[in-house]
Amino acid sequence: MSTGQELEQRSSDAFVGANAGAPRHDDFELRRSVVYDVSKRVFDLVVSLIVLILLFPVIPVIAVMIRLDSPGPVFFRQDRVGKNGRVFKFLKFRSMFREAEEHRKDVESLNEQDGPVFKARSDPRITSVGGFLRRSSLDEIPQILNVVKGDMSIVGPRPPIPAEVEHYQPWQRRRLEVTPGITCLWQISGRSHLSFNEWMRLDMEYLKHRSFKTDLLIFLKTIPAVIARKGAY
Repeated sequence: MSTGQELEQRSSDAFVGANAGAPRHDDFELRRSVVYDVSKRVFDLVVSLIVLILLFPVIPVIAVMIRLDSPGPVFFRQDRVGKNGRVFKFLKFRSMFREAEEHRKDVESLNEQDGPVFKARSDPRITSVGGFLRRSSLDEIPQILNVVKGDMSIVGPRPPIPAEVEHYQPWQRRRLEVTPGITCLWQISGRSHLSFNEWMRLDMEYLKHRSFKTDLLIFLKTIPAVIARKGAY
């Protein structure tokens, strides 16, 4: 079986586990390796540098589009929970109207995701340019700065907001044992089209099998996933 097929099989196994009934505590020893940690950090910095160089001409264009589309800052900053529960400032290009977070309760009925997360395709708080940025995943570019700072990695579970973590079951909190990432198994497997439980199971699958090879495969599979835009909104 090829490495790509192995990754797909792990994703499939995680889906089976997610739909097999009440979740259990995933009792496994987290893989720890100095070599892996160092190689992962080098990979993060090298990829971040390459991405910043390639997208540098695009960043000012996106900034101008955001400012012309609606009043407000270019960047969106939000508290997110990182490794071992440490809170950090998460960066994205702003894709919603200013003060959108203050009006979340007004759109709760539009939520299309189960669990403690909120995701809605028809969210009226999203600007015209913001919709394009989300579908193309260009709104994620500023997270490269989070990677450079060490708050995030290129590959790892997506960082949740504190309010979501408050509702986590013990087994779901295990995803906080590693540095969060820009892309992960969830990102390449359907994103918002998946249930919350499927999402968490995919993160558990990553924790069990994480390695430099796995990270590289997920990174490479992210490119066609972004192009396909499946589950991106």
